[in-house]
Amino acid sequence: MSELVQQGGAQPADRKGIFGWMMFDWATQPFHTLIITFVFAPYFVAHVAKNEVLGQQIWGYATGFGGLGIALLAPILGAIADSSGPRKPWIVFFSLFGVVGCWLLWYSVPGSNMALVVTGLVLGLVGMEFAAVFNNAMMPDLVPRSRLGRLSGSAWALGYVGGIVSLVIVLGFMSASPTTGKTLFGLTPVFGLDAATFAGDRASGPLTSMWYVIFVLPMFLFTPDVHRKALTGGIVMNGLRELWNTLRGLPQRKSYFSYLISSMLYRDGLNALYAFGGIYAAGVLDWSIIKIGVFGILAAATGVIGGWIGGKVDDRLGPKVVVSIGIIILTLCCLVIVSTAPGEVFFIKVGSAAAPSQLPDIMFYVAGCLIGASGAALQAASRTLLVDQVPPEKVTEAFGLYALSGKATTFIGPLLVAMATGWFDSQRVGVSPIIVLLLLGMVLLPYVRSAHSMD
Repeated sequence: MSELVQQGGAQPADRKGIFGWMMFDWATQPFHTLIITFVFAPYFVAHVAKNEVLGQQIWGYATGFGGLGIALLAPILGAIADSSGPRKPWIVFFSLFGVVGCWLLWYSVPGSNMALVVTGLVLGLVGMEFAAVFNNAMMPDLVPRSRLGRLSGSAWALGYVGGIVSLVIVLGFMSASPTTGKTLFGLTPVFGLDAATFAGDRASGPLTSMWYVIFVLPMFLFTPDVHRKALTGGIVMNGLRELWNTLRGLPQRKSYFSYLISSMLYRDGLNALYAFGGIYAAGVLDWSIIKIGVFGILAAATGVIGGWIGGKVDDRLGPKVVVSIGIIILTLCCLVIVSTAPGEVFFIKVGSAAAPSQLPDIMFYVAGCLIGASGAALQAASRTLLVDQVPPEKVTEAFGLYALSGKATTFIGPLLVAMATGWFDSQRVGVSPIIVLLLLGMVLLPYVRSAHSMD
């Protein structure tokens, strides 16, 4: 398994085709950076919902049930795609949902119809996540296995660069303080975006839509796709039959089965950490959107470095090493975050009312940088570790199951955070389930094998 066997009749990709595939991560990253983490999510909690606790609950339920829909459909559609062949038609179909959903977020003015906002969020989540399933499945056809870690890590790093650029655009030219009416760069918002109605924050939705449409084009134009397969039976029934056979045999495939469960847990912890990091900073540390955005830029910048270095380590030592180190760092960062509040670090009082300490803010910035670096490396290595578990002709189905294994608890993670937040009436205690999910994911990793351990 040290080298790639080209699957499905796909032609090996040239540099232009590889770059086109990598641009998908650039195209989708603003959804995660602007919408899910640093701009729209904290805006929603602070200004659309009635209060921060209710906002965190509603956001958790919306992302949770959206994840549940992805979990139920992804493996089925992945198996059908493996039976039919090409992945690009699927990407086009789900991209439409993502683009429309993100655009709807523009209408989320304070006091607006909450149902419309939640609908846009769920559509965006479903569209972007499903498109990523089929794009990820194209990866093993592009380069030999010995270069797969570098490809995945470099693509993830490129995506983080896109996240930084989009965040700088929003914070520097669009999102303004309602008090001063100025952006982070001290400018009047472009296009007459009204700071009083948080138009710059809301515009992150349409910007994400347009960004995606423009930058996903190189993948469609230059990256080769597998050929359509000639089937004697129905594509749908054949795909469902193949999926059933895979599911029935999973318990006997210890490495594959263990990896799906392990990644289900630690990726859910990471996704919940991303989803609620900005919300936590807004509610607990009372950070403004601009301050959270600066935090996001730093985290994304370290993500670029982490993704690139992680890809190098992946090719040299294997993806399981990268994943293990990433989980350890993320767990420690969560402990730092939970123990940090205004005037408090590691549950120890710092500063005073007369002379407030900046140490809590500094610690949160440091934790964010480490989360950005380790999270990028972990996610990139997770893609290559999955490829090691299946034969080439099962890759799309595998990424569908990978989405299932992640989304099966992606709705549990936000729901646990939502319930813990409501039960204890505390944002700090509410994020503690994330630590448990990360540690549970670590427990099963010893049973997972990679190509490096099989050579």
